[in-house]
Amino acid sequence: MAAVLNNTAKSFKALHKPGSPVVLTNVYDLLSAQAVAELPSSTALATASYAVARAAGTDDDSMDLETNLAAVKLIAKAANDANKPLTVDIQDAYGTQLEEAINKLIDLGVVGVNLEDVDKETQKLYSLEGAADRVRRVLAVAKARDVPDFVVNARCDVLVHGGTLEETIERGKAYLAAGATTVFVWGGSTRGGTKREEVEALAAAFDGRLNVSLKLADGLTIAELKKIGVARISIGPALQFKAMAAYGAAADELLKQA
Repeated sequence: MAAVLNNTAKSFKALHKPGSPVVLTNVYDLLSAQAVAELPSSTALATASYAVARAAGTDDDSMDLETNLAAVKLIAKAANDANKPLTVDIQDAYGTQLEEAINKLIDLGVVGVNLEDVDKETQKLYSLEGAADRVRRVLAVAKARDVPDFVVNARCDVLVHGGTLEETIERGKAYLAAGATTVFVWGGSTRGGTKREEVEALAAAFDGRLNVSLKLADGLTIAELKKIGVARISIGPALQFKAMAAYGAAADELLKQA
């Protein structure tokens, strides 16, 4: 079982190619996961904690490990049925529950996580070394479970907390040195998100091992991000917003006929 799971992890890690990025259309429940998993164009599934929390009737800041795992259990079924890798937005891995969280995710067949560097309890950044150590701890659990190719997408929130690009690069390099596959930089210097020159600087600093949120990439397209040389593109809760807007509009159209 572990060998099969690590093969899946290895195949997922191989999708992270600078200049030919894996594109993840984040899911949040069984139905959205099945919809994406069934697409021939889909190579992997990824959750977005914000969307998972909304679907569970809570918010991103309030969601706990148990609520997240309950959603992942159903999403993992869709991923496993389609034989596609699944990575999970595990927020900060819930403080002291980090090892428990990763073990339970591996039990469900998950081969990667999005790991934040902000403490959910205090809403403050972990120290650089503390955050890097949490990356190492995730990978130590995975290695002990015979999944050494487990993928960590290390999110860095320095910019959204008012820090500098230089600090972001310093942290990102530390996370990569700790074993992260990619760094996900959240926020930017403008309301539109991360500016093109910032994306270019980050991609260069991380040798392309950069995850960019399409929504926050200041209007950059997938084609432009590929040209810049990023390795991973995600969309967060964007599809959930679109899906619920379409659902509401369809319902309203029917109700107005009554």
